[in-house]
Amino acid sequence: MRRDYATEQGLDVTDLAPAWPDQFQRWFADAVAAGLPEPNAMVLSTADTAGRPSSRTVLLKGVDARGFVFFTNFESRKGGELRANPYAALLFPWHPMMRQIAVRGTVTEVDRVETETYFAGRPRASQVAAWASPQSRVLPDRAALDERYAATERRFPAESAIPAPPHWGGLRVAPETVEFWQGRSGRLHDRLRYRRTEQGEWIIERLAP
Repeated sequence: MRRDYATEQGLDVTDLAPAWPDQFQRWFADAVAAGLPEPNAMVLSTADTAGRPSSRTVLLKGVDARGFVFFTNFESRKGGELRANPYAALLFPWHPMMRQIAVRGTVTEVDRVETETYFAGRPRASQVAAWASPQSRVLPDRAALDERYAATERRFPAESAIPAPPHWGGLRVAPETVEFWQGRSGRLHDRLRYRRTEQGEWIIERLAP
């Protein structure tokens, strides 16, 4: 199973925006315009204190010069790993466009006001689920989860507002590197990376494919 990325659409330093957030927005807009399903879906990789990695797909909910924001249950596997080892990698795998964006950086919790504002705008079913699901814990069966959900619905009547759970909130990945990958023929892909130096400045460098 092999596909050659037979395209003349290359990527050069002169094609990039001076700052990575602007370049990310350019490519993200391209992914939206191309009709990619859930272009804000990103693979989040974490590791425990022994260095054993795990990955899952989460949804990007905000991005600016400070980093990439997603929301989760802090008591989940990823939440526990990020508390113990606050470093993560992100990957946006936009295969139909022969593009990827890879990010590595440090993780911090967003301001609680930001979490509560986002949570208030979620669909009610998702709000209930955030309270009901003991994310990453072992369940005896589906019925146990459905009962937890039903119990949470009874706890919060339809006319009442549902607050954000204290164990749930936003995390921000502050990038140290942001790599833009463009597929090319013969596996000679273009890889251009924004990297933050020890002095806090950003430089752009080309990586071998």
